[in-house]
Amino acid sequence: MEYKDYYTALGVEKTATADEIKSAYRKLARKYHPDLNKDKDAESRFKEIGEANDVLSDPEKRAAYDQLGQNYREGQDFNPPPNWDQGFEFRGRPSGAGAQPEDFSEFFEDLFGKAQRQQSGAQYGGQSFGSQDFGGQGFGGQQQGEFNAKGQDHHARILIDLDDSFNGSKRQITLKVPEFGPDGHLQLKHRTLDVTIPKGIREGQQIRLKKQGAPGYGKGEPGDLFLEVNFKPHKLYHADGSDLYLDLPVTPWEAALGGKVKVPTPGGVVDLNIPANSKQGRKLRLKGRGLPSKKPGDLFVVLQIALPPADNDKARQLYETMAKELDFNPRSHMASGL
Repeated sequence: MEYKDYYTALGVEKTATADEIKSAYRKLARKYHPDLNKDKDAESRFKEIGEANDVLSDPEKRAAYDQLGQNYREGQDFNPPPNWDQGFEFRGRPSGAGAQPEDFSEFFEDLFGKAQRQQSGAQYGGQSFGSQDFGGQGFGGQQQGEFNAKGQDHHARILIDLDDSFNGSKRQITLKVPEFGPDGHLQLKHRTLDVTIPKGIREGQQIRLKKQGAPGYGKGEPGDLFLEVNFKPHKLYHADGSDLYLDLPVTPWEAALGGKVKVPTPGGVVDLNIPANSKQGRKLRLKGRGLPSKKPGDLFVVLQIALPPADNDKARQLYETMAKELDFNPRSHMASGL
């Protein structure tokens, strides 16, 4: 993916203040507006500076973008690291005035597209929701000129342990809250929250913290904070919805002859029957051993045949005997292509 240097696009330094960003954008927007500039590249340049302004004028996006830029080296293909945006608190608002999805590059969409669009993920418990419109619950109590409206919703992605979902837990999380200071420079604040992780929550679901978003207007209540859950890598399992997957090493004779083996599950060790003549990658299901819910997920055990090394005379003799005695050619199906 091509890296976009938004600071170069606007012709400003990385230390530019919010006012300097605004001034540079207005100047270039007038210069390259397609209605005023008929050069063939004016429209693409206008979109480029609009995208740059959308990121650099927003403290949350700018802070996340600056963090990513620390790992970029000119001339290299750019691949954002996994979970690069974890812990950043974003405001739940649509893009700048008049912006359309087609105005943004692949780089922008990959990094900010999800945050840019109104949130439409499933809230824990199966309910659906989106980022609420301005005021969320509409305008309220507009008496004698008084203006009341609910504050904006915020959202953030957090990493939790898979065990937190299996057992439920209480965790303390710290979010990074970027904002422009009185001098116009970007500064990073932190806030710490106590969060209850519901038992059985799945990756991609959201936890709603009421009244932890932006302050309301007038007597309007604060917005909510939605935490999208992602799982940290686990040494044994990976999740797909409410199902879990475990790669289980087995010996060639266990796969060929079958038998019982001990298998770790989140609920404890169980005995698993390996069918005879099992092949590499075969999936065996342990029903109800996945993440808990009304209908618990399953645990799929994926067989990985591990070959013992021929690192001594006895082992080499056994392999030589197998080569002589067994009529086995794993490439026989390729014969016509060899």
